[in-house]
Amino acid sequence: MRNLLLAAVAVLATGCSPEVAGHAAPTGFVVKDGTVLRFRPVLAEAPPGPAAGPAAGRQSTDPAAQQAAVQGFDCAQGKPDPLDGRDDPALPLVSCDRVQGTKYLLGPGFLSGADVSRVDAALDPATGSSVINLSFTAKGAQTWADWTAQNVGKQVAMVLKSRVLTAPTVQSAIAGGETQISGKFTLPEARQLAKDIAGG
Repeated sequence: MRNLLLAAVAVLATGCSPEVAGHAAPTGFVVKDGTVLRFRPVLAEAPPGPAAGPAAGRQSTDPAAQQAAVQGFDCAQGKPDPLDGRDDPALPLVSCDRVQGTKYLLGPGFLSGADVSRVDAALDPATGSSVINLSFTAKGAQTWADWTAQNVGKQVAMVLKSRVLTAPTVQSAIAGGETQISGKFTLPEARQLAKDIAGG
């Protein structure tokens, strides 16, 4: 799994497109449908592996049923998800990383795509590495600040239509409504992830 980190963004230009090392920053993406993107805490993680039994109970609150669902869920790439965005955000969810096949047990959703105002990818001028920038609405920014303050060092999954897009680790409390995801990905990969977070 990629090592992804969430960090606070000290300063972001608004209403302009700064250039970094000769590359114009992308204009970004607006979330298309706020109901299909959810932010859920990662409660447990399991390595990729073949399904070992039925995957019933993917939204169960019973720990034994959750463990059985983690073992039974088939994360094969390209295989359709039976829930396909019909998961209940108020309940836990067993899901997979869409690329690596890592299995996750996730807590109830605490933010949705409706709380995100914009997503873009760019090169970080300080490090030269590719990053994804998220801007939250005023309501979303407050919820995000409160949640990150209480969950430093923990992972948060961004889930689109019941599948995990990314599950970065919170590095610090993030106030101000701007968040940056950094990790080992190329700029095209970062742009694709930003587009996916926005709903494609």
